[in-house]
Amino acid sequence: MHKIGLIIKREYTFRICKKSFILLTLLTPFLFAALVFVPMWLASLGEEENSVVAIIDDTGKYAPFFQSTEAYTFLPVEGSMAMYRERENKEIYAFLHIADDLARNSGAAVLYSSRQVPRSLVEQIDRTLTDAVRDERLKMFEVPHIDRVIQVVRSEFHVRTVKWGDEGEATTTHSFEVASVLGLLATLLIYMFITMYGSMVMQGVMEEKTNRIIEVMVSSVKPFDLMMGKIIGIGLVGLTQVLLWGILTVVIVAFGQLFIGNTDVMLDTGALSSGVTLASESQVRMAFEQLLALPWLKIIISFLLYFVGGYVLYAALFAAIGSALSQPEDSQQFITPIMILMLFSLYAGIYGIENPDGPLAFWASLVPFSSPMVMMMRLAFDVPLWQLLVSLLLLALTSVAAVWLSAKIYRVGILMYGKKPTLRELWRWTKIRS
Repeated sequence: MHKIGLIIKREYTFRICKKSFILLTLLTPFLFAALVFVPMWLASLGEEENSVVAIIDDTGKYAPFFQSTEAYTFLPVEGSMAMYRERENKEIYAFLHIADDLARNSGAAVLYSSRQVPRSLVEQIDRTLTDAVRDERLKMFEVPHIDRVIQVVRSEFHVRTVKWGDEGEATTTHSFEVASVLGLLATLLIYMFITMYGSMVMQGVMEEKTNRIIEVMVSSVKPFDLMMGKIIGIGLVGLTQVLLWGILTVVIVAFGQLFIGNTDVMLDTGALSSGVTLASESQVRMAFEQLLALPWLKIIISFLLYFVGGYVLYAALFAAIGSALSQPEDSQQFITPIMILMLFSLYAGIYGIENPDGPLAFWASLVPFSSPMVMMMRLAFDVPLWQLLVSLLLLALTSVAAVWLSAKIYRVGILMYGKKPTLRELWRWTKIRS
């Protein structure tokens, strides 16, 4: 254990002192903060660039339905399209020509522009005309108080979801949007961590093997101790970086919020370029309440366990591959199946958000090679405790088995040079006794 500790210390101190680690650690939180503030800033820019849409309504019925927003100003004008085509009016962004009654002729509305029309403008016009034509067609039936009937019919309804427990207890489920975002972030973070630091283990092993440093090291350290020291040391580097990312991101977002303004100010900056108003203050308050109501203790503990378990599992495989090869270009044959497995796990987690208790999400959250990414997506949706425990147990057992098999390959492959081994040869190495 003393030698493993020395190797861990050496790997940890060597990598955190590198300029690339320091720069990546300091700059990445600014990128995370930019993902929060840049959309708000772009939205504020969109407010200042109001576009004028001229409406030529030959029927005179539909122009009053258009309400200007902070993104678009709808301006009824007189004349014909032929007259306006001959003029070059740069102040008018687009022309909406309604040539006939849309209740009878749905193709009588055409939007003209010298530039590509944004989808947001088309959707806004479609919604306005759809509502106007629907109201017009309903009034054809001459139902008394039709205006009030239309207003009542258009009222929205939101169902409240309640989940039954094993003993019949009822609990209100968490917001789907809040749980989805949290699960997606956790899934992406684990995927990114395993990919970055797992490949770092493989590259470190191959560099030491290529430089013949490994021949000196194995003369005083057992190959298993060397492999575990490298895996744990690089894993601690990753945990340190993720912890610093979290702290720095919170600090930067907090300072940015002080300069830009509080939440209410950011929400009142106006409409987005799509013309859709930002969430109201009550909706944001509700989202924060739902966020605080999540089982944070279970999520954080599970995140750390899956974080470590998934990394150890894949890092052991990467270490075995690195020890068996002498040239980086030879690694594609062995890395490709692992990367395909990881990509499948990532997509299973992303697509599993639509149905967290479906067969894809359920089985992928139990299989050890995909559970670190898929189960983190499901945790925010109140996963039964037995599924979580079974998943963690299978991950722990598989990680131990992967370390044991990788250690056997590492012991033989670390001193092997020359041709690239085949999968059959790697399997034969695992059967060699000490």
